[in-house]
Amino acid sequence: MALDGRLLSNVSVLAAVVDSGSFAKAADALGVTPSGVSRAIARLEARIGVRLLDRTTRSLGLTDEGRELYASINPLVLGIEDAVTRASGSAGAVQGRLRVNVDAFTSRLLLAPHIHRFVERHPDLSLELIARDQLGDLVGEGFDIALRFGTPPASSLVARKLIETRVATVAAPGYLARHGRPAKPAELARHVCIQVRDPLTGQPFAWEFRRGRKAIEVPTAGRLLLTDPGTILGACVAGAGIAQIKALGIQELLDAGQLVDLFPDWPDERFSLHVLYPSRHLPAAKVRAFIGFVEELLAPRAAG
Repeated sequence: MALDGRLLSNVSVLAAVVDSGSFAKAADALGVTPSGVSRAIARLEARIGVRLLDRTTRSLGLTDEGRELYASINPLVLGIEDAVTRASGSAGAVQGRLRVNVDAFTSRLLLAPHIHRFVERHPDLSLELIARDQLGDLVGEGFDIALRFGTPPASSLVARKLIETRVATVAAPGYLARHGRPAKPAELARHVCIQVRDPLTGQPFAWEFRRGRKAIEVPTAGRLLLTDPGTILGACVAGAGIAQIKALGIQELLDAGQLVDLFPDWPDERFSLHVLYPSRHLPAAKVRAFIGFVEELLAPRAAG
């Protein structure tokens, strides 16, 4: 027997009749007329093929078949009501489980140092922060929200730009003391450059520089081919070579003098950070809370 909305509705009417003890009281509880309740029970009996209620002008009772059906469906109806109550509560309460899909840079350099504050702020919420190379199927894989750099994919997902950051070319003072500072991007060909693997091709990303409408690509070389942003940053700070990395995650190191921005006059190789989630309609409170936290985290950081 196929399950449809009308069958579920009729079953819930039966549960209301049994719980209240009369058609009239069930009608009041459901906000319908007594005749509407009677028709729903008649449709359910016709659908199943047995009489479920023995009713006279003075009494109402379940038949044996009705009693067996009610015993089976009542826990399910209560479970549905409980689930709806919990779901409606999520519109205003930050609770349950939040699954966040992020790239490794965002996870390691932007969120990790601060995410404990979000968890402490919402004691009824558990957070799953999943770092992966590709966005994948956000809905199909059960994610509530994603944070991703670059152009959002063409899809039904809601995408909102949070901030824009430039790609900085940086080196540690110790590296520059040993090898000298390149005066222009073309001189990188003579330096040790930390390579970053493109997960789509398996090859190193090209090094690009943009200033206004001018764009150049510079060939670089180095014996280190890395993937993890934390490892890239750690190796660069240790003086292993020159690296390209989003300025958003390294501003503190630049301010502290642990890294030197080599070409601030080439500021226009940029990436935007977007938040993506499945629906614009009534996002859960936990989703809104996480977006607000990320915006709060990014607010003091310049988009340069």
